[in-house]
Amino acid sequence: MSPKLSIIICTHNPRENYLHRVLDALRAQTLPYEQWELILIDNASDTSLATRFDLTWHPLGRHIHEEELGLTRARLRGINESNGDILVFVDDDTVLDADYLEEVLVVGDQRPFIGAWGGNVEPEFEINPPDWIGDQAWRLTIFPVKEDVWSNLRETFETIPLGAGMCLRRSVARHFVERCRINGGSNELGRKGAELSGYEDVDMAYCALDIGLGTGRFKKLRLTHLIPASRLTLDYFIRHAEGDAKSSMMFRVVRGLSLKNPRQTPLIKIWSSFRRLISPLPRERLKIQEAHQRGLERGYEMAQEYLRKHPIAA
Repeated sequence: MSPKLSIIICTHNPRENYLHRVLDALRAQTLPYEQWELILIDNASDTSLATRFDLTWHPLGRHIHEEELGLTRARLRGINESNGDILVFVDDDTVLDADYLEEVLVVGDQRPFIGAWGGNVEPEFEINPPDWIGDQAWRLTIFPVKEDVWSNLRETFETIPLGAGMCLRRSVARHFVERCRINGGSNELGRKGAELSGYEDVDMAYCALDIGLGTGRFKKLRLTHLIPASRLTLDYFIRHAEGDAKSSMMFRVVRGLSLKNPRQTPLIKIWSSFRRLISPLPRERLKIQEAHQRGLERGYEMAQEYLRKHPIAA
């Protein structure tokens, strides 16, 4: 019999102590092993993970090596290698609560109209975060869920699950594979090595909407995101702001959504400079805003280039 769940971990040069904690949390799951399989995708790591991370404790655990670098490529490989009715994507720095997999099945059974869902992501910081982060904490993949929410709306992100702990029905995953085969732009989303691009998780969740299902977030699905000191620097936030904004423009063009030229006119640039001078925000936050604007402009250029090459994209 096929397992009910497929747990897929995609990783590239993981932090060893973090991935061990991720695997320990999976080992402690209350759902019996025979109901789920565990697939660890080694995405072109510098040294093989098969000899460093033991999966023999799980009867359905196995290592898969994917040579082509990129999170989307690794997830596609995981989908194709998996057998479960529901796929659960676990990042190499996310620690699931012991009942996470059981709760995944509860949502899947009780809400057959939902095709992609996730849960409550709480942080565990290696060091105390700096004060200037403020409302930019979402860039660290933190999202507490106060109440269960779901919808079939595309232009609201409140019910779109994060990539960490995301659950997909097999039908949604198959649609994502086919979409990536037909629409090459979807393959360009997501991180590649140290590059901080994204929106591949949103693209995956949208596949549920494509086939008439909904998306949601549920408070009983609890996980902890391990956040190292390296992500609590201004450099990381600037790179994330630029990469995320660039990816948002590519996502919109790949999905056939409207695009607005973000380039500022000379007058607006002057006004923006004046606002920065009188702004009460810390200088770090202002630099993040500037990076976001650069990312939008660069992403718009990339989107226009993509449309020139693929005039009937999406």
